Amino acid sequence: MEFIIFLGKLDKDILNLLIKANYTVEENKIECLINKEIKGLHNFQDNKIIICTENAKRKTNYRNIKRKPNKDNFKTELAIRKALRHEATHAIQKCNNNKTIGDIKDLEDKLHPSKLKALEFSTSNFYGTYAKEVEAYIFEDKPKKVKNMIKKYCL
Repeated sequence: MEFIIFLGKLDKDILNLLIKANYTVEENKIECLINKEIKGLHNFQDNKIIICTENAKRKTNYRNIKRKPNKDNFKTELAIRKALRHEATHAIQKCNNNKTIGDIKDLEDKLHPSKLKALEFSTSNFYGTYAKEVEAYIFEDKPKKVKNMIKKYCL
């Protein structure tokens, strides 16, 4: 799985915990080709997370240039890490009887304005509820919290 090269230690821990919690994590499946806007998705019924690495690379203008430092592709790295955390949050919600982890009112104000467009896209194109999507977008930036919540709710 190519996306692993973009993960840091915390995100690799999240990946390993998801696998330990009986989740399958796959990459670049047909769902990614059907909707080229998505960077990841959570298949609720099959306990599966799909990372759309090729979509993330395309959307972040990834350049595979061997001589340049890896830091040139930091946007791709960040997009893939956030996609994993976002979908892991949905896994945590499933483990929590299909409910959000916290009170959504506390989280809504913390949502960065740049994520509002993504939130609108998610709630209009997928089955997630508004509250679950807000929580997932918040936790994209909180890898330690995601890691701890997987341990608490899924293991």
